[in-house]
Amino acid sequence: MCSPRIVRIAHETTTESARSSRRTWLGAAGLGALAAVAGGGMARAVLVPATGVVDLTHTLSPELPVWPGNPAFAMVQVAWHENGGFGQNAVGYWEHTGTHVDAPVHRVRGAASVERIAAEDLVAPLVVIDISARADMNPDATLDISDIEKWEGRHGRIPERALVAMYSGWERRLVNPGSFLNLDGQGRPHAPGFAGEAAEFLVTQRNIVAAGVDTLSLDQAATGEYRAHSAILGAGRYGVEMLANLGRVPAVGATVVVGAPKHAGGTGGPCRVLALS
Repeated sequence: MCSPRIVRIAHETTTESARSSRRTWLGAAGLGALAAVAGGGMARAVLVPATGVVDLTHTLSPELPVWPGNPAFAMVQVAWHENGGFGQNAVGYWEHTGTHVDAPVHRVRGAASVERIAAEDLVAPLVVIDISARADMNPDATLDISDIEKWEGRHGRIPERALVAMYSGWERRLVNPGSFLNLDGQGRPHAPGFAGEAAEFLVTQRNIVAAGVDTLSLDQAATGEYRAHSAILGAGRYGVEMLANLGRVPAVGATVVVGAPKHAGGTGGPCRVLALS
C-alpha cells in the first residue's frame, strides 16, 4: 500500500506535468515510488474455447502473485484526458513479473539478453504435457522424462524447435494468491516444475526452442539447484513462466506466438502469448 503522501505527490506532480511536460513526473518522483502503489482488482485470464486464438497470458495487476521478495506490479496515472486530452499511466515492475520470458542471460552471465532472441524462435509448435493430476496430489511434482515418453506414446515425437509447456493446473489456485505461492513455514514456495533431467533431455534430444510453465518457475519451486533453468537457458533457449489457459489448448497441433519484450540487455520481461489452433 502507498502512503497518502506518495499519492498526493504523484497527483500534484503529474498535474503540473500536464501543464508543462509529461516527462517531469518520472524525473521528479522516479519509478522507485511505483513499487508501493497498489489498487484495483486482479483481472483473471479469460477462459476461451480450444479452437482459434487462445490467450495464454495473465493480466498484470498489483494482486497477481510474484516470486517471494519481488515487488508487485504497480501503475499510477500520470496524465489525464481533462488536462491535455490524453490519458497515460506510469508502470513499475521487475522483469520477471506475470506471464514473462526468461532470456538465457537470466541464468547465464554473458548469454543472450531478451532483445537477442531470434524472432523466428518466438513462433513455434506448441506441445502441452499435462501433469495436473499428479500436481493436485503433490505440489512438488516434476515433469519427468517418463511424462515425455508417455506423451510421445500418445501423440508421436515432439516436433523440432517446439515450445514444450508443462500444464499443472496451478492457475486454479489464483482464487487464493497465498495458495498459488504455497509458502511453507520457512517461507519457501512449493509448486511443480521441470525436472533437471527432463529439461536436459528436451534440449539435447528433442531440440526444443523454449520451455514454458503455468507456475512461477521452470524448476520445481522449492529446489535450490535450478537445474531446469540451467539446462534450458544454458543451452541458449528461452523460458516462459506463469502461462495461462494451457488446459484450453490441445496437447499438440497448436502454434504459439510469444510477444517478447525487446529492451537492450534485458534478462526477460512480461509478454503476451497466444496459441493458434
